[in-house]
Amino acid sequence: MNALTLIWAGIIALAVFAYVVMDGYDLGVGMLFPWLRVGSERDDAMNSIAPFWDGNETWLVLGGGGLLAAFPLAYAIILPATYPPVIAMLLGLIFRGVAFEFRWRDARHRPYWDTAFTVGSFVAAWSQGAILGALLQGVRVRDHAYAGGWFDWLSPFSILTGVSLALAYALSGATWLVWKTEGSVHERSRRLALPLAICTFLAIIAVSSATPFLQYQYWQRWITVPGVFYAAQVPLVMVIVGSLLIWSLRGRGQKLPFLMVLALFALSFVGLGASVFPYLVPPAVTISDAAAPAQSLRFMFKGTVVIFPLIIAYTVWAHWAFRGKVALQGYED
Repeated sequence: MNALTLIWAGIIALAVFAYVVMDGYDLGVGMLFPWLRVGSERDDAMNSIAPFWDGNETWLVLGGGGLLAAFPLAYAIILPATYPPVIAMLLGLIFRGVAFEFRWRDARHRPYWDTAFTVGSFVAAWSQGAILGALLQGVRVRDHAYAGGWFDWLSPFSILTGVSLALAYALSGATWLVWKTEGSVHERSRRLALPLAICTFLAIIAVSSATPFLQYQYWQRWITVPGVFYAAQVPLVMVIVGSLLIWSLRGRGQKLPFLMVLALFALSFVGLGASVFPYLVPPAVTISDAAAPAQSLRFMFKGTVVIFPLIIAYTVWAHWAFRGKVALQGYED
């Protein structure tokens, strides 16, 4: 495996992680809408993500487009293997995007758009988790092509990973609102965050316990010696981060709960990488197998060197420019 192939794998992994971190909290805010009061609370929650939500999805485009360009074989296998959840995810993102714009236009129809925003957010979040579960449980490949059926992706494990990611996104949204809002929506979000944190931890435990039984490679990495000595550091640090999250929520922390959720995402991502590396499509296609020709990787890398820092710079600037809490819109409890 040459260095450029590894660099491209790292770029796509970073883009996917950035998407999970960035779009996770605004999908989470959408899923929390039923628990927020109609009117000012929902408006405050919506305003907290308004400057960021559209730009956050840039990372999804970068990750998907980068996979197609840099690892076309993996793209050609993953997409047909996960067509139903991919289509559901895109429809969910479309519904929530349209609802975001139209809910402000006519107050009479706002309840319908709020429902579309919530349902679209949940469908998108659950579908992303189901895609992850489908890849982890393994994809049938024959002659460098997908050899499974339309519903091979659907299993108890993929349903579990879908629910788990939706819970994690909802927790991310709740801690985002704790950080970015004040008044009644802040207090309501803090009350929601604690049970969501507990449910998310239980979901992480369930997924982590089931994963080693999916593939022998995972069992070797997480259970057998010497892999267990390295792998054990991830759950250990996760317990520490989880304890800090609970402490910060009970101790009236503002920004720290959200940062601890991001740390949980990072640790989960490290655990995922430790499980599947060097495969892009477990258990059949490695990073080297799926890579485009070296000339193509070099050509695309020249443009990425320019575009990638610009996307990062815009993201940082947007969050800096709209730092602080959202102004209250109206009544309080």
